[in-house]
Amino acid sequence: MGTPSVSAPTFEHHREALGIGEAEPRISFEVSADQGWTQRAYELEIRTADETWSTGRVESGDSVLLPWPTSALGSRESATVRARVWGADGTPSAWSPPADVEVGLLDPEDWLALAISAVGDVAREATAPTLLRREFQIAGPVSRARLYVTAHGVHEVEINGARVGDDTLSPGWTSYSSRLRYQTYDVTALLQEGANAIGSWLADGWYCGRLGFHGGESNRYGERTALLAQLEVVLADGTRQVIATDTSWRSGTGPITASSLYDGEVYDARGEVTGWSRPAFDESEWAGVETVERDPATLVAPDGPPVRCTEERRPLSAWSTPAGTVLVDFGQNLVGRLRITVEGDSGETITLRHAEVLEHGELATRPLRGAAATDTYILAGDGVETWEPRFTFHGFRYAEISGWPGTDPVREVLAGVVARVYHTDLRRLGEFECSDPLVNRLHENVVWSMRGNFLDIPTDCPQRDERLGWTGDLQVFAPTAAFLYDCTGMLSSWLKDLAAEQLPDGNVPWYVPYIPTIPMWTPPEPSAVWGDAAVLTPWDLYVATGDQQVLARQYDSAKAWVELAASMTADDGAWDHGGYQLGDWLDPNAPPEDPIAALTDPYLVATAYLAHSARRLSEIAAVLGREEDQRRYVEVADRVRGGFRTRYLTDDGLMASDTQTAYALAIAFELLDEQGTATAGARLAELVRKAGNKIATGFAGTPLVTEALSRTGHIQAAYDLLLERECPSWLYAVDHGATTIWERWDSMLPDGTVNPGAMTSFNHYALGAVASWLHRRVAGISPAEPGYRVIDFCPNPHGPITSARASHHTPYGTASIRWEVIHDGAALHVDVVVPAGASGRIVLPGSELEVAAGRSQVTVDL
Repeated sequence: MGTPSVSAPTFEHHREALGIGEAEPRISFEVSADQGWTQRAYELEIRTADETWSTGRVESGDSVLLPWPTSALGSRESATVRARVWGADGTPSAWSPPADVEVGLLDPEDWLALAISAVGDVAREATAPTLLRREFQIAGPVSRARLYVTAHGVHEVEINGARVGDDTLSPGWTSYSSRLRYQTYDVTALLQEGANAIGSWLADGWYCGRLGFHGGESNRYGERTALLAQLEVVLADGTRQVIATDTSWRSGTGPITASSLYDGEVYDARGEVTGWSRPAFDESEWAGVETVERDPATLVAPDGPPVRCTEERRPLSAWSTPAGTVLVDFGQNLVGRLRITVEGDSGETITLRHAEVLEHGELATRPLRGAAATDTYILAGDGVETWEPRFTFHGFRYAEISGWPGTDPVREVLAGVVARVYHTDLRRLGEFECSDPLVNRLHENVVWSMRGNFLDIPTDCPQRDERLGWTGDLQVFAPTAAFLYDCTGMLSSWLKDLAAEQLPDGNVPWYVPYIPTIPMWTPPEPSAVWGDAAVLTPWDLYVATGDQQVLARQYDSAKAWVELAASMTADDGAWDHGGYQLGDWLDPNAPPEDPIAALTDPYLVATAYLAHSARRLSEIAAVLGREEDQRRYVEVADRVRGGFRTRYLTDDGLMASDTQTAYALAIAFELLDEQGTATAGARLAELVRKAGNKIATGFAGTPLVTEALSRTGHIQAAYDLLLERECPSWLYAVDHGATTIWERWDSMLPDGTVNPGAMTSFNHYALGAVASWLHRRVAGISPAEPGYRVIDFCPNPHGPITSARASHHTPYGTASIRWEVIHDGAALHVDVVVPAGASGRIVLPGSELEVAAGRSQVTVDL
């Protein structure tokens, strides 16, 4: 048997462990080993500037989220960690590659910098970003330099003319009064002995920029942008210099004359300021700065990676319009910005407009509502110019370009325009593919919708005047998200904001961070499905990672929500009053102008969700060792489940709301007894058949309907739903050219026109939660224990889908399944891989097999 190899360790859920906020970061590593190898022990070696320390041999098979084994790290302190393991033969593996971890600024007292704002930057009508700068001397060779920086608004920093980092729209959007993230950059290579300069672009972003629908408002968090930056330099002789934002900095204006997340950016290249972030720049005409209030106790290190460009896409096609503009199709609905390379005369103006779909041969901009989604570039006229907006993003597949100079604009646009895809730079974990190309396109649409909407926060949509962190959307989609990408760090941060925004009575706002909008949403009222994100999303992350700390951090928040909802129940246990229930939002039977008018009683939905969340909370309490709470929430769950049956179950075993959603909730949330579940499953399958296999569910029912059918043995009906192509169905959108998941089942009507509703998006991931069923039931891979320590392989081959495969990079390594129907449908061949440190169960018709780490294959008759 070969010697196992160990991966470089990782820390907490960080993709990059520079400037982290944990003094004792937990350590994980993965082992690659031969078939059947089992870990018996591990050793961790931690090297700091002062010492090298080892755990020695620790008798354990664990390798995930191991506790930090030595003294806590202090602010700015770094360590190098490596690991090795032993198997049954007693021979140690080679040491893993080393991994570095470095702590950021842990204490408010670490911050010397003051938040600074340009003089007069108060209640601005314009949205022009500010430039800020300072020059300084470095007295000798540089050994190490770190920049700690954040902003009221969004920033991009330059040192000696070079861009710092490759992230964008930092520090992102948090509950600013409670938590403001800062970033840490290694800038050692950018500094030089002698004269240096640091400068920053500073734009409105989410802090001052216009937010919200129906016109929205600016200055939600404050009336002026501000920068807070602290550059710490250690010289070769050990001398430490700190260059921090204070009143010695200067402020000016640059070529960006307007910038808005919704409306786009205007860049006048004739106004470029040469050398403004380099030393020896003439700043005599620049203005001063003023300090603004920022409590350093609210500054926090990031939990997840930043927003970055992750892909570039060339145009698929382009053509000229009768109006003289050029329309460009990138072949994929995406989120990001255009980068143009162009040559023309000074003052020539290029306008870039964006939209997700075309209608009547033109950009369909009505769904954007109040978002102009327009970028403008005014040429300097000094040769070839390349430009991309800095502080905006758009959701689009198509762009209209006007004013392009040259004699052949279509050809030149094809050569000179690139779409750059932006989202939080999450590591891809999960893959899926099957024998049906339309289902594969559906799954790819889910992936693209997640990418576009996981942009710093999990948004509902990325294109119109909204882009809010709707809690219900994320709650139903979280299992899919956690399979596809390593989003635990990002969502942990968002859940901290959810707790921060939670009202004193326990109510969870409809979206996080919360901002007042129109009267319907202000103030927020308790609403099931949406508020349940406080309970169910931490649990979903725990199931995906095995991390109990996620549960512990959010426990008070989860408990407060369940207590509030339970206080609104009647004597029989049903939640029948209080709050504003969105219910089965966007039921396809609801009229376009009234998406709340679902067929399913909204309080049936609320009662089902409360019973489910109370049961989950009892399980969370059990994991955390809170025995008294565990007993209490078992009682709450039982009481509400009893109220559900009393109120909504008829004498003949049917639901009072005789709808697909009602039965799906009752089955998936285990609200009925064995006979009642069987009756509900049969009726659900019957309703699906009567509807012609068309979907009749909204946000509450859609994530559960195929799962409910599968649990009750109606796999044929589940596949019929999946493969239906008439509207409403998942594949209707695919047939109509969708490359992301639509908000409405009929966002585009059969005649190619856009749904007349005022709320119509072509990039909304919630209805794509069916992908979780594709992973777990069609391909057949799911965690049998939290963190995939035990993995279930339970494929459900049926009908025209004759093969499928899926993989997921678990905390232990990659697990995968591949199955194929063979011998003209007479047999099923299954091939699975279990990573070292985990085990698996292959569950097939008439067969169940336990498998160890490594590759296993089995063939059974069908």
